[in-house]
Amino acid sequence: MKLATLIGTLLGVGYIRPAPGTWGSLVALPWAWLVHIIGGFPLLVIGIIVAFLKGWWATSKMTEGSDDHDPSHIVVDELVGQWIALAPLSYAAWTMDISITAMWPGWIAAFALFRLFDIWKPLIIGWADRRGDALGVMLDDVFAGIFAAIGVLALAALYHGVL
Repeated sequence: MKLATLIGTLLGVGYIRPAPGTWGSLVALPWAWLVHIIGGFPLLVIGIIVAFLKGWWATSKMTEGSDDHDPSHIVVDELVGQWIALAPLSYAAWTMDISITAMWPGWIAAFALFRLFDIWKPLIIGWADRRGDALGVMLDDVFAGIFAAIGVLALAALYHGVL
């Protein structure tokens, strides 16, 4: 397999059927946990940036000369978006010295909200998806991840009595 395909499909996860985007998001969860355990929130942020840049490159290579700008087997964008959705949990665990697994309800919320926004594509998420290029493939999941992260923060605030 070419390097771009390995990156774009998350080592072949994008070929799992049905729902390769959901599989990509699921695989992103234990990888986010591992990155957090190794280096905390700062390493997760670095991972998001690196995965975005490598994903953008891989998506460009994999869609070059194709009419399909966003084939379903490209799921590196799901990893980036899912990691963004998990970022508030990583930050809280890192700054408050809490086990990241103790926040398991937040993991479920981050996963569910990210998938909801990634499938629904409201507002700027839909705009990014309609760009029709590799950057749009990556950006729609970045924005879905941001929306999900905001949802995670709102739900945490509700749960902890802040709202």
